[in-house]
Amino acid sequence: MRVVVGVSGGIAAYKAAELVRALQRQTVEVHVVMTESAQKFVQPLTFAALTGHKVITSLWDEGDPGAAVPEQNGIDHIAEAQWADALVVAPATANILAKFAHGIADDFLSTLYLAIAAPVVVAPAMNVNMWNHPATQANIETLRQRGVTIIEPGTGELACGMVGAGRMAEPDTIGAAVIAVLGRRRDLAGEVVLVTAGGTREAVDPVRFIGNRSSGKMGYALAEAARSRGARVILISGPSSLQAPAHCEILRVTTADEMRSSVLASMNEATLVIKAAAVADYRPIAVSAQKLKRTGPLTLELAPTEDILAEVVRRRRPGQLIVGFAAETENRLENGRAKLLAKGVDAIVVNDVAGEGVGIDSDTNAATFLTRATAVELPQMPKRQLADRIFDEILALRRPQSVVVELDDERDVEARKKQAIQNRVLEESVPVGAGRRHQLIVE
Repeated sequence: MRVVVGVSGGIAAYKAAELVRALQRQTVEVHVVMTESAQKFVQPLTFAALTGHKVITSLWDEGDPGAAVPEQNGIDHIAEAQWADALVVAPATANILAKFAHGIADDFLSTLYLAIAAPVVVAPAMNVNMWNHPATQANIETLRQRGVTIIEPGTGELACGMVGAGRMAEPDTIGAAVIAVLGRRRDLAGEVVLVTAGGTREAVDPVRFIGNRSSGKMGYALAEAARSRGARVILISGPSSLQAPAHCEILRVTTADEMRSSVLASMNEATLVIKAAAVADYRPIAVSAQKLKRTGPLTLELAPTEDILAEVVRRRRPGQLIVGFAAETENRLENGRAKLLAKGVDAIVVNDVAGEGVGIDSDTNAATFLTRATAVELPQMPKRQLADRIFDEILALRRPQSVVVELDDERDVEARKKQAIQNRVLEESVPVGAGRRHQLIVE
C-alpha cells in the first residue's frame, strides 16, 4: 500500500512525522509533500530521513542536491497521483481546506489533490475560532459531500492558549483511518459500474415538461464512490446542475426513451448496473409543436414509458448484478419487496421520500437495502457516505461461498425480536438470528 502524506503549515506539523511512522508500522510505503508554510515548522530532511524518499516541496524542480532519491521523471503531480493509493493531509489548515474545496491549485499539494482519483483523508488543525467559522465549516461540508474523509479535530488546550476544538487528532487515530480507507480502496477494481442518475423530462410543448424533483445527488454520489474504490464508471444522467464526478464516463440524456437507449447500449460493458435515476413513469401521447395557451382547463393524455429496469433484467448476462431504487412514501418494505420480486433484480434500495431533509433533492438520505433474504437498515447520513454503505452491501452479494449465513450473538434478545418482525415483513422462512443483520444467500 502506498500513501502520500501532505503536510501544511501548522504547529501540529511535527506530528506528521509520527503519522509517517504509524503508517510505516502497517507496512505502508510513504511519500511526503510539504507546503511552503509547513517547512517553517519542520524541515524536509526530517521526512526524507524517515521515508527514504525525496520530499516534494514545489511544483518546480529546484535541483535539491540533498535529495535522498533523484527527481522522478514526468509531470510530478500527475505521477504522484497515479502512484498513491491514498492521500492524507495532516495537519490540514484552514487555508489548504479552502483550496481543496474551491479547486485552487497553486502549489504541489493542492494540485495533487485535484489530480488524484484515490481516497483522500484530511485531519484539520487550527484555532478554535477558525475551526468554528462558517467559511471553514462550509468547506468541510463541501469536502465531505465529495467523499473526503474528515478526521475531526480534538478539543483541548491549543497552541494559541485558547481552549476548544481545533487540535489535530492523534497520529495513531489518523493512521487507523487511512488503513480503514485503504482496506476498501480497490474492492471494486475490475468492475464496470453503470449508474443512472437524476430525473427525466417528458415534453408537453416546447416550454413545459412532466418531470420530478430529483437532483441526481444520490446517483452522482454512487458514481463517485465506485470510482474511488477502483471501478470503471459509466454515469448516465438526466438533466442535473451537478458537476460530473471526476474520472467517470458521462452520458447525458433528457427523456425516458433516451435514458433507455443509453442504458441498453452500455449495459453489456457493465458488471454491475445501479438504476438510481428517477425516470418518468408517463409521457404525453401528443406533444404540442407550439406553446400551449392558457384558455381554461387542460387535459393531457398520458402513456406509460418503457420499463427500463425490467428490460435490463431480461437482457442481463450471467454474473451481472442489477440493483434498483424505489422511492416510497408509505409501506416502504412491502412496496419495496413487491418491486424486488416483480422486476427480478438482485437488490432494491428503498428510500422513504416522505421524511423531512432526506431523499429527493436533499444532501442526506436514509434507506433500506433489500434483497430476497435480508433487509439492512441504513440510517440517515450524507449521500456520499450512504453510497459507500450501499456498495458494502452490494459486495456482500459477490461473495464466492455457495451458502453464507451470518448470525450475531444469541444473547441479544431485543435485536432478535426486531429481526423476527423484519423477517415476517419479508415473508421469508429464514431462521431467526440475533443481530441487526441476518443473512442467508444461496447462489
